[in-house]
Amino acid sequence: MNVIYSVFSLLPFSWADYKFMVNALVAVVLIAPLMGILGTMAVNNKMAFFSDALGHSAFTGIALGVLLGIKNELISLVAFGVFVALVITRVKNKGNTSSDTVISVFSSASVALGLLVLSYGGSFSKYSAYLVGDILSITGKEILCLLITLVAVVVIWVLIYNKLLVISVNPELAASRGIKTSVYENVFVVVVAIVVMISIKWVGILLINSLLILPAAAARNVARNSRQYLAVSVMFSLASSVGGLLISFYADTSAGATIVTVSAIIFFVTYLLRKK
Repeated sequence: MNVIYSVFSLLPFSWADYKFMVNALVAVVLIAPLMGILGTMAVNNKMAFFSDALGHSAFTGIALGVLLGIKNELISLVAFGVFVALVITRVKNKGNTSSDTVISVFSSASVALGLLVLSYGGSFSKYSAYLVGDILSITGKEILCLLITLVAVVVIWVLIYNKLLVISVNPELAASRGIKTSVYENVFVVVVAIVVMISIKWVGILLINSLLILPAAAARNVARNSRQYLAVSVMFSLASSVGGLLISFYADTSAGATIVTVSAIIFFVTYLLRKK
């Protein structure tokens, strides 16, 4: 990171003199492609509320970590997030209840259970930061974790993207071609769960769903094919993340909220372009 600090210190911008801003900028450059890539398939499969349910389940993951004495909250967060993702997918596929109902039930139950445990004895205040996140607090080790996650997700995406695309278009056709739809769907939701839980500390429970869905939804307004859709989603995610972070520095506003606001503006602009 010292090399990166040295490079950024040469830039003629005031924000480049602060290590926490450089850390945050590197972090959003790593988080944004993750959200842009995974968001495309989430939008295709009408899973806009899925990441929201995962975000809400974060409180229960933290609570389980507290009860089990796990010092590293990320371990319990990721483990419980993966569990919830697989259970939601299982119930949704096997039952007769609609997807939005299943997701809403798990989302409500998870956040209530987590708040119940964490609020016991009035100790919830120490975990309230997870609601809005704080990208400015990210450290060098956590940035390395994001880099490893990005590389792993890109490799997995290259291997399974075509099959996921066929499944999202026509599950019956995918099954008839020998594609194990349940396996690939489970792989996808597990990857989403891991990325969401890793990012939630810096993005926030209230904003994580927006960061995942908005760039992909905006890209869908203007893209003409699947390859363009993926590229534009990543581009919009990067533009809103970097732009929002820098705007928040000069405007003295919440970084996460500013990033999501920029994403929303991009969505509405592309929506109007599509209508025109």
